[in-house]
Amino acid sequence: MNSKPGMHARVEEDGRLALPPELIARYGLTPDTEVGIDDDLDTFRVRRPITHLAKVYIEPTNSCNLNCVTCVRNVWTESLGHMSMATFARIIDGLHAFTPPPVVFFGGFGEPLAHRDIVSMVTRAKARGARVELITNGTLLDEVLARQLIAAQLDVLWVSLDGTTPESFADVRLGAALPQILENVMRFRELRSGGYYPTPEMGIAFVAMKRNIAQLPDLLALSRWLGAAHFKVTNVLPYTAELRDEILYWRTLTNSDCLPSPGVPHVMMPKIDINDMTSRTLYHVLNSHRTITYAGYNLQSLHDRCPFIEGGVMAIAWDGGVSPCLPLMHDHVSYVDRYERHSRRYTVGNVNDGDLIDLWQQTDYLAFRRRVREFELAPCTSCGGCQLLEANEEDCVGNTFPTCGGCLWAQGVIQCP
Repeated sequence: MNSKPGMHARVEEDGRLALPPELIARYGLTPDTEVGIDDDLDTFRVRRPITHLAKVYIEPTNSCNLNCVTCVRNVWTESLGHMSMATFARIIDGLHAFTPPPVVFFGGFGEPLAHRDIVSMVTRAKARGARVELITNGTLLDEVLARQLIAAQLDVLWVSLDGTTPESFADVRLGAALPQILENVMRFRELRSGGYYPTPEMGIAFVAMKRNIAQLPDLLALSRWLGAAHFKVTNVLPYTAELRDEILYWRTLTNSDCLPSPGVPHVMMPKIDINDMTSRTLYHVLNSHRTITYAGYNLQSLHDRCPFIEGGVMAIAWDGGVSPCLPLMHDHVSYVDRYERHSRRYTVGNVNDGDLIDLWQQTDYLAFRRRVREFELAPCTSCGGCQLLEANEEDCVGNTFPTCGGCLWAQGVIQCP
């Protein structure tokens, strides 16, 4: 959330920076809270304190009614299950300890609408005062469920769409029919409350790869027709060897170490039209191994920044296991360049065995968040890799499980709603 226009901080006589009260409340800033500060060109940025829980991903189930080629379930052997309402109650009761209440996002590695109590879950999360979001493949969004989610006051419904034609869509999302999903989404749009800002808001999530990237412009136009207020693009994470041929980002990763420094040429670009005349030139500039700023914004600013730690995130799997992020929620295999990487699940505890606030404030968990925030980890994604990249057990600078140097989320390559 951006600050309001005209919002100001004040430097007091003792040199302390006094922030606006609404920012202090929003980011959970209390006396003696430690925050990070980034000095970037002509600005500095105050980073969220690692003590502030801002968002909780809840995985109602890791089961799904589809068999998408991009899905992690193609490579795991984990048990499938649905979150019990007793486990969910532990989470909801635990939200009482946090002010302001964190955003609750129903997602993970399954289809949330496949959980029979999903409407009750949304209703109970809203009763705690939380902003509630949910992501779905759209296949189960019939009229009854749509009306129930709207009545439950869901804030944002995200729909995963990876193509604009029935053929291209079915090529990725096996078992899904695009016309039916579009019918479901349009009906949901029409059932929402009216006004200039209808609720729930809608968002589209798109997984980009070679086979569908040409359809992105058409999907942007389609999302406008569907009434989507948000559009999130992520790259594909290759969970299988076949998907390695679909990635669109490997050169970007090897260029991503060009951060501002005296030894790296710095190109400052203004806003400029992107058209047939300029596109080829801009392509070469962006791939020139130089630090690029565009209209004053550093294009490499997301390098070595964990979006989950920076965003104050906790992820809770269907069985109640608490992880720092989505990638550590389940055991899985993926590929980083030519390396097959085995990532072992990492949990800090289980909500069935402890209070949410106690889990969040665990000494080891705080230490992990601090280490990842500083990102004192091996540069696995840009150095070319070695045998240590084949697992998240240890890295070449002395870190032990779980190591995050090979994480593509931290390079701005993979992103979640």
